[in-house]
Amino acid sequence: MDSVRRWWQELAALILPADCAGCGRARVMLCPACRTALVGAEPRRVRPEPAPPGLPAVHAAARYADEVRAVLLAHKERGALALARPLGEALAGAVRVGMGEVGVGEGAPPQGHGHPGHLLLVPVPSAPRAVRARGHDPARRIALAAAVVLRREGMPVRVAAVLRQRRAVADQAGLNSRQRMDNLGGALAVVSGGARLLRGGSVVLVDDLVTTGASLAEAARAVRSAVSAERVGGSAQRAVEMAAGVADRGAFRGGAVYRDVGREGSGVRGVGEREGGLDRGGGELLFAAVVAASPDSPEINRN
Repeated sequence: MDSVRRWWQELAALILPADCAGCGRARVMLCPACRTALVGAEPRRVRPEPAPPGLPAVHAAARYADEVRAVLLAHKERGALALARPLGEALAGAVRVGMGEVGVGEGAPPQGHGHPGHLLLVPVPSAPRAVRARGHDPARRIALAAAVVLRREGMPVRVAAVLRQRRAVADQAGLNSRQRMDNLGGALAVVSGGARLLRGGSVVLVDDLVTTGASLAEAARAVRSAVSAERVGGSAQRAVEMAAGVADRGAFRGGAVYRDVGREGSGVRGVGEREGGLDRGGGELLFAAVVAASPDSPEINRN
């Protein structure tokens, strides 16, 4: 039933006339002015106040207000799936700026000429009941669209479905920052085998919106915990292999990715980790990118 609903949503988005999702202008999915509001601004680094513990650097493409808010809600709640493409373009811009600000890809060739390493876009999962009700997972769909944009620019990008909810959580609407942290604490986990994939590149947690930052902080906790555990287990396994004279078996051969992105490339290069996180020799190879941030989230001075 869910697959039939998604099929009808996608078909309707292609063949039925629609008004602009941002301003209501007739017979255009997204008018030029609303597209500019979504993708025309320079992505900025934001940090909710108060910021939850463990929140990584967060970069947002736009403010969650007016036309941008309307577009996000149309995609998420009303099944306007064709909006995933411009939303993915906006998310790609936030990823691109985030890569430069946290130092990922320093010394890389100019844009469009390839980037070293591998970029893993990890969507923050919606609750299963929300996915069933909407007929799609908004963050996942936007991440896939962003990956298309970034690959066109020569970036080696994969969308990794390594996060899942391991317990039910309450609806976040109406909860304050502390209540959201309590609601989400320990709610996410990395799927079996996913930590090996996370060790293979720069991890970008992606979502459509950041408000209090609780969801991104919990996603970061789950990723760091899984990579730390994999590091301990991997070190023990490597010691055994070295003793057996087979230490050269370290190439990554698998990973939990979305089935519909199975041809997105392979050969993920390994990176080092530090306890509790991903490390590039002093800095964390983990940050977050979102389409929009709450107007209450102040911009961080980048100078």
